[in-house]
This record gives sequence, C-alpha cells and structure tokens, in this order.
Amino acid sequence: MKKVNGFLIVLVMVWTAISCGGKKEEASTAAKEDYGTPQEEVAATKSDPIAQGESLVKANDCKTCHDKTNKIIGPSHTDVAKKYDFTDANVKKLAEKIIKGGSGNWGQVPMTAHPNVSESDAELMAKYVLSLDGEKEH
Repeated sequence: MKKVNGFLIVLVMVWTAISCGGKKEEASTAAKEDYGTPQEEVAATKSDPIAQGESLVKANDCKTCHDKTNKIIGPSHTDVAKKYDFTDANVKKLAEKIIKGGSGNWGQVPMTAHPNVSESDAELMAKYVLSLDGEKEH
C-alpha cells in the first residue's frame, strides 16, 4: 500500500510540474502578442504621448485599483475620461492626483499617492487616461 501511495504522490508531482511549465509558456506567448517585443513597444511610444502614457500606466501599480473599463477600487479609466474634458488644465489636475493622491471625487476611498512618479510621467499617464473616451487633446 505504501508503494502505491508513494507512486501516486510522485505521479501527481510530475503532472503538476509539467502542467505549470506549459502554462508559463502560454502566458509568455500571450504577453508577447499583447505588447510586442520591448523594442517594438519603445519604438511605438517614442513619438506618441498617448502610447507613452499607456506604457507608464501598465508599468506602474495602477491596475491594482483601476481597470480600463471596469470599476475596481477606484473608477475605471474610461469613466475618468468621460468625467473630465481633455484639456491641459485637467491633465495637470489628474497628474497632481496621481502624484499626491486624494479623495472625495469618486467616493470615500482615497487614491494612493505616487510620489516617485515624475510630473512629466504623470502627465503622460493622465493624457492616456483622458484619451480613452475617444476625445482628443484641446
């Protein structure tokens, strides 16, 4: 009986190792399809401030509280775009919120401050968010 139990344990461990390895490869392939190679992503964003902002949003912890289209803890980025016109004043206002945090605009849950994000990066992130409703900067 002990030999059978030992064999089953080893069999389950081997199956688990094989299964996990396959999923990592699939996830890696999916990530490449979504974002392209790092060189392609950098080339695409150099001349496009909206794409730069999107890359910065993806690279930071924004997705912890925000989704592009669905409310999580904070509002969806699309809902933010619908609330604010795409103006220089609103870009600066939202960039300040990204850096300093705040509360009251979307309920009682405060937005976490991000003091390590530069003003220029926060402005690019805000431009990306404000573009999500299809509005162009004016």
